[in-house]
Formats: sequence, C-alpha cells, structure tokens
Amino acid sequence: MLLVLLAGILWGTVGPAQVLADVPAGPVALGGARILLGGVVLAVAVLVTAPRAYRTLSRTTWPPLLAATAATATFQAAFMTSVARTGAAVATAIAFGIAPVSTGVCERLVLGTRLTRRWIAGTAGAIAGCALVMTPAGAVRVDAYGAAFGVLAGGCFGVYTVSAKRLIQKGAGMPAAVSVTLLAGGAVLAPWTLAGLPALGTVRGLALVTWLGPITAALAYWFFVTGLRRVTAATAGTLSLAEPLVAAALAVSVLGERPSAPVTAGSVLLLGGLAIVSVPSRRMPRGAGKGTLCSPSPRTRPRPNGPAPRVRWRRNSRFSFRSGTSV
Repeated sequence: MLLVLLAGILWGTVGPAQVLADVPAGPVALGGARILLGGVVLAVAVLVTAPRAYRTLSRTTWPPLLAATAATATFQAAFMTSVARTGAAVATAIAFGIAPVSTGVCERLVLGTRLTRRWIAGTAGAIAGCALVMTPAGAVRVDAYGAAFGVLAGGCFGVYTVSAKRLIQKGAGMPAAVSVTLLAGGAVLAPWTLAGLPALGTVRGLALVTWLGPITAALAYWFFVTGLRRVTAATAGTLSLAEPLVAAALAVSVLGERPSAPVTAGSVLLLGGLAIVSVPSRRMPRGAGKGTLCSPSPRTRPRPNGPAPRVRWRRNSRFSFRSGTSV
C-alpha cells in the first residue's frame, strides 16, 4: 500500500508541474514526451538489472499488454488536455475521482473480485472528497470538454490497473511490461511529440520533461505495479486518490491558490477514505494457515478420552522432496 501511495504522490505533481512550467507545447505532445522518456529510462534499467524479464512477455500476456498500452496512451492525452482546459486541481480531482469506480467495476467484470464493504465505504468517502475539492472557487474554472477528458482519463486508469493486475497473474515481469506499455504508448503519440519539439526543447520544457519522464512515469509506474502485487486493483484505484490531495496541496503551497471551505472539507474526506481503505483488517482471512501437508482437517482433532481418529490429509498442496516443505 505504501508503494501505491508513493506512486499517487508522484503522480500528484504532474498537473501542478505542467501549470508551473507554462510550456507552450500542446498537452498531447507533453504527455507523449513524458511516457516516451519514462519508457526509455525504465527499459534501460531493466536491461541493466534483469534483461531476462522481457522473456516473460509471451503470447498469453499480449492481450492485457495491448489493453494497458492503449489505456496509457489515451490517459496521457486525455489527462493533459483536461489539465490545460480546467486547471491542475480540477482535472486531477475529476480523473482520480472516477478512477476508483472504474477500477472496481473493471476488476469485478474481468477478474471477478468481490468488492468489500470497507472498499465501498472508503471509496464513497474519498469520491465525495474529490467532489468537494473540485468545487470551483476564485480563479478555478471548469470547462465542459476538459471535464469530459478528465472522466475519460479516469476510465483509462481503471483499464490500466486491471490490465496490470492481469499481467501479474500471468507471471509477466512487470518492470519490463511497464516499459513496453510506456514506449508503445509514446510511439502512438509520437507525431504530436515531434510537432511540439521546439517548445519542449526550451529550458523550461526540458526541465519539465525531465521531471515528468524519469520520476512521475518510470519511477511512479514501477512503484505502482510493484505494490499492485500485494493489493487488489480496486484498493489500488482508491489509494490513487492521494494524487488529487497532493495536487490540491501543491496548488495551495506552490501555485498560491487559497483553499476554500469545500476544498478543506473535501481534503478531510479524502484522507478519511484513504485511511479506511489503507488500514488492514484484523480479521483472519478464511483458510489462513491451512493447506499445508502437515495440517490435518479440523474434523480429525482427537477427542478427550477417546481414540485418535484417522487422519484425513488435505489434497490442496504439493510436497517438495528437495526442501521437505509443502508448496
């Protein structure tokens, strides 16, 4: 959960950095440059540390890999356009207010995962907080087209998260898979990126792309998919709501925006929702500690002052003769 939250924190700097740099490049060109550079950095890191990871990308991994690639490219174009038209705080709040719902629905439809009451309660509170954070105040403007692009970006986030979860289930090396999705998505947006090179080649443009590519793309996506191994896709989608909270905080501290009462209340609701989802349950899951070769069925427990019953060993485990342990 901490890695997913760290990814959300890094993603929360994308919108404010775009506004602060004020680069004349188009939003699609900026999004393409971000994921293309991030993909190159991550691919080099994988080739240096674990080059065999690319061998895990087989034919069975191509469907979710293509889905993740399409979601990555569409998300970049839609989110950057939403930021350009509505501002960083509103665009981030819309996109990531939709993200938990889209992720939960996609996971339910694709993976059949049951949505828990804890997730529903925490997500409802966090989305309510997003709705308050995106309340227009002062110079903040809400553009209808910008809001629509934000909704599209939130839907793409859900598709990407579930696709990444599917890749994990198929045993794909996730850093290698993420580098492929970033490079392929950047290639799709390459025409717009090439057209925006003059603006991206300025000092501000280079500084912005240097932050967005290696940090908010390569490192953040690596954090996200690594944490996704231990949490459900729906939980990861809700934890990503740390992003609008960070964006709102940066809008106040860096961009000089004054938080209104609704924004403050929304931030509190967001924190509450994230806390509900993040705090692990103390209840032991069903089947915890069971399934080993040396664990007899509960029906075989010896009765007091009675003969020892016949042991019925479970069949849901295999035995490793090399290590002498159950697998």
